[in-house]
Amino acid sequence: MKSLTYAATGLAALFCALGCEAPAVNATRPINPAPKIVSLDFCADQYALELLPRSQILALSPDAQAKFSYHKDRAQNIPTVRPRAEDILALKPDLIIRSYGGGPRAAKMFEAAGIPVVNIGWASQLSGDSAGSVISVMQQTAQALGQAEKGADLIKTYQSRLQRLAVKGTADKSALYMTPYGVTTGPGSLVDQLITLAGYNNFQTQAGWHPIPLERLTGETPDHVITSFFDSHDQITANWSAMRHPVARRALSGKNTLPLKGAWTSCGAWFLMDAAEALSQGVDNHGEGDL
Repeated sequence: MKSLTYAATGLAALFCALGCEAPAVNATRPINPAPKIVSLDFCADQYALELLPRSQILALSPDAQAKFSYHKDRAQNIPTVRPRAEDILALKPDLIIRSYGGGPRAAKMFEAAGIPVVNIGWASQLSGDSAGSVISVMQQTAQALGQAEKGADLIKTYQSRLQRLAVKGTADKSALYMTPYGVTTGPGSLVDQLITLAGYNNFQTQAGWHPIPLERLTGETPDHVITSFFDSHDQITANWSAMRHPVARRALSGKNTLPLKGAWTSCGAWFLMDAAEALSQGVDNHGEGDL
């Protein structure tokens, strides 16, 4: 049951954190200068662990220490809480931070109980100042947590890393992104932007998320295969996943596989640059190891 829970959580994060549009961060209500916070999901956990001192964190989500959690090491010894109203209210937080945890009614429910909620938006662009950019989401979230200065430093570093990669341009090499769930993505997604930023052409030319193009792979071979989430062994491959097909397995068996840590692409945040830099360098020893 635990592995199924992780698989479902990771799949939701994969499709939303790297593909959904970004609503604005909801943080218009004044909050305490040093609020005690509860985080309801592992994407929100990363912001709490990156920006806040330990003394302000009452509890994180149960996935804070999972393999697909970027700051899993920082989450050690911090209490966790499931996104159930009675459990969270018992902790008496000053502020709740979430991206999807607790479901679509969570914000209204907790605000009705007198607890402000910071809703972290979903990023859909690596750069730019639009509401859906990683930079905008980082800035708004840091401000909502009362950590504007830390947020500005984080954004400055992120932009510097992004610009260093952007000047390299795109080489004449193709790359196909593959996950244990048997899906890939084309133009318009954050993954597609990562592939381009790292210097490759996306082998998947159809926009949106789709099953791995098995039929095409029987006659064409990408120069590289980018794998992600294969390091999270709790995330089982579904019986009907395209990843069980011999064509998919053959694509993974080549020497030109570029393995990424699932934690690098689990949320649309600053650590996407870890993935882009690793891809740009051919991954080397940065990735997830043997598949």
